[in-house]
Amino acid sequence: MNLDTRMFREAAAAPAAVRSQLHANRSRVEYLGGVVRDLAPRAIVTCARGSSDHAATFAKYLIETRTGLLASSAAPSISSLYATKADFKAVLFVAISQSGASPDLLAAVAAARDAGALVLALVNDEGSPLARAAHHTIPLHAGIETSVAATKSYIASLAAMLHLVAAWTQDLELQQALEQVPDQLAQAWHLDWSAAVEHFRSANSLYVVGRGLGLGIAQEAALKFKETCGLHAEAFSAAELRHGPMAIVHKGFPVLAFAQHDETREGIEALASELCRVGADVVLAGSGLPGVLALPTLRAHPAIEPLLMIQSFYRLANELAVARGRDPDRPPHLRKITETV
Repeated sequence: MNLDTRMFREAAAAPAAVRSQLHANRSRVEYLGGVVRDLAPRAIVTCARGSSDHAATFAKYLIETRTGLLASSAAPSISSLYATKADFKAVLFVAISQSGASPDLLAAVAAARDAGALVLALVNDEGSPLARAAHHTIPLHAGIETSVAATKSYIASLAAMLHLVAAWTQDLELQQALEQVPDQLAQAWHLDWSAAVEHFRSANSLYVVGRGLGLGIAQEAALKFKETCGLHAEAFSAAELRHGPMAIVHKGFPVLAFAQHDETREGIEALASELCRVGADVVLAGSGLPGVLALPTLRAHPAIEPLLMIQSFYRLANELAVARGRDPDRPPHLRKITETV
């Protein structure tokens, strides 16, 4: 089985990309942390599509747990289609994109600027229209990514958001923890998750579960199952699964759950145990329980553990795609840059 795809090589490059990003952006992010403190925003609004929107979910939980401020996702169509005017005075508007070229994202940024927002772009292409439209940018430094499945650019987006929030809140513990991330990502890449391949190889659909800071990586994993493996996957918060979706869980129904070491862990473990009792085939990253397949993870700062788990997952997704006879670099009906209006 030839696993040496572009997706594999690009995901394997995430540690180097994050190392480059943290070094290159050090003074810029320190300055931007001060800019955000001076702004004292009344709220934070994120805007993104696809994997970048999953990074925005991570950003929401990171910002709200670290600052106590409201963070909400903007629907780009409010600006691009409905042309609705909003009041964004004293709001930090964070646009996240690899290409920085999607028309609806650009329309949302223009509308936010006109409505008084301070616009910050986390973008991989520093020469993109998005970078030019924003007041400030944090370059992702992920390098060229040619596989349709975003990997290192997603991890770079999470790292950039962690870097910004650590500087903004002057969180010395998080700042020090960030210095270890490149080495930890390299270790996470080599953790063996291959036992999960047989659990998912013949599946038609599955659930991916996370909570809090882990919800964004659950969303990202579900997307990767769809686009690289041809699996119908849905992501849920562990708090929401019992509200309806539990009804279709049956014997052998596959579930992948992520459990980082924070206040959400107990609830995820309780849900995993409940799923096992009704016969689900549960694969659990970050914890070991009777009846589940436990995947190895690294202990780190709880805000950083999701980065490490999604890095390990990307290697699994690549292996599963190949095992299912698919090319993860060329998913059907998709292309690298999606320009939604």
